[in-house]
Amino acid sequence: MDNSALFKVGYGLYVLTAKDGDRDNGCITNTLLQVASVPSLVGVITVCKKNFTHDMIINSKEFNISILSTDTPFEVFKHFGFQSGRTVDKFCNYKNVMRSANNIIYLPEYSNAYLSFKVTDVIDFGSHSMFRADITDGVIIRDAESVTYAYYQKHIKPKPKEAQKRGYRCIICNHIYEGDTLPPDYICPLCKHGASDFIKI
Repeated sequence: MDNSALFKVGYGLYVLTAKDGDRDNGCITNTLLQVASVPSLVGVITVCKKNFTHDMIINSKEFNISILSTDTPFEVFKHFGFQSGRTVDKFCNYKNVMRSANNIIYLPEYSNAYLSFKVTDVIDFGSHSMFRADITDGVIIRDAESVTYAYYQKHIKPKPKEAQKRGYRCIICNHIYEGDTLPPDYICPLCKHGASDFIKI
């Protein structure tokens, strides 16, 4: 299967944030959906169980979504998407954050709006959990176009360097594995995706 075919599905990109006790965390996600509007606004989001943010939402039953805009630099995606909150405090010395009424952080600098959610149900999908949640608040921050996954791939993600050696390139973050054979259990050291997301170069 050509996994890059999934890039053709229309997605937005967001920073998902949660708070558990005195710990804040956030990660990049593209799995937010609005599934109903009457009688109340309802959304669902699917989160990988390996993400520290997943566990925080399980415990707190609340989260925020910062809707990223097209001027978001790659460093934001790298900061929230290519490292784990289990080993890094992503908000230690991170500037330009605010807290919404639910006391959870959102990113005002590169977002055009944020939404706050209260979890009402959790569905187990094996490697992921789907959180059904009521939208408790929503605020427009500024008039800016929302970034899509396609826009990120074309305009924000750094282009791969011309390969000088043989190997495999991660289609998620462009990390190069040098070698003639990619181990089937190989995990990208940057984005943590598996061998199925590598292509031969």
